[in-house]
Formats: sequence, C-alpha cells, structure tokens
Amino acid sequence: MAEDALIVIDMQNDFCPGGALAVEGGDEIVPTVNRLIEQSRHVILTQDWHPAGHSSFASSHPGKAPFQMVTMPYGEQTLWPDHCIQGSPGADFHPGLRWTTAELVVRKGFRAEIDSYSAFFENDHRTPTGLAGYLRERSISKVSLCGLATDFCVAFSALDAVAQGFSTSVVLDACRGIDLNGSLAAMTRRMRDAGVQLI
Repeated sequence: MAEDALIVIDMQNDFCPGGALAVEGGDEIVPTVNRLIEQSRHVILTQDWHPAGHSSFASSHPGKAPFQMVTMPYGEQTLWPDHCIQGSPGADFHPGLRWTTAELVVRKGFRAEIDSYSAFFENDHRTPTGLAGYLRERSISKVSLCGLATDFCVAFSALDAVAQGFSTSVVLDACRGIDLNGSLAAMTRRMRDAGVQLI
C-alpha cells in the first residue's frame, strides 16, 4: 500500500491573529490540524524563514506598500509586510500546534532575493526545496496538505505536488485563506482543475 504523508503549511505566529501577516481565523484551525497530525504516520511541516530585508517585503521597495505587485527577475511578486523573520517570535510555530512528531521541517523563503510559497519550489518554479526527493526516497506517493494560507502557500504547494506526480489532497477545514483580490476562488479553481482533491 502506498505510504502517505501530511504536510502542514506555515502554521506560524505571524500568519495567525495578532501576527504581522495575519490570516483571519488562522488560529481557529489549530485543533483540526492537531487531530490530523495525531492521525498521520508521516508528518512534515513547512516554515516561512525570511532574512531581514527580504526582497518580498514592501519595506525593501521605497514607495511601495504591502499587497502591491512588483516585477522580479522570476516574475510578478506580491509585496508583503515584514513577516516570519528568521529567529523571531513571529516565525515560531503557533504555541498550540502539537508538532513534535514531525519528521521534517522544510524552511523556505530563506534566499533574500526570491520568495517561496510552495513547499516544493521557490517562486521561480525551478529551485527545489528538496521535498519531492525526500518523499520519493521515503516511498511516499500520497500527500495531504493543510495550514496557511489556502490561496497562497497551501495552493502552490498542492499544485507542485500534483506536478511532481504525487496523489494530492487539501483538507479545507484545516486551512484558512487571505483572499487577496479574489485569490481564494481563483486558486481553489486552479487546484481542482489540476487534479487536487479538495476535502
């Protein structure tokens, strides 16, 4: 039988209410995520892990505000408030998250010049995190995703998982979205069209 893994995306303080880039209701999913962790044989977490002054921060672009778009060498990039800075309390996992059984923590966004939404690739869609290789070496062929935010890091991770050949599902009750300019509906549609099972 194929092995399967749970991938918990960016359940960090800065993405929860009171954080620098809070997702509405982001903390509400912690009990549901914990139940999924308890039920899963293999658990992997991702952690946004930006150096100070990261190129995706609006503060790094004079005259620009958070949520505006800029063109980077790798394409269009949304600018964000400073968040999940390496070693800061905001980058820590939510204190209620029971994550100690996790076998792997994938840190992403640590390259100053490029942002990273997906658990599998940086935003250039070419630079791998190594997660796909890790899963294959562990004979894991099926992944379920949950966490924050549905329409950004969860969705891009799910799309890349399918593209890498993994059977992929997203547990919507264990996700919350940002919904920036209709992004939640658009990314939900993209996931469904790509073959991601939304449960």
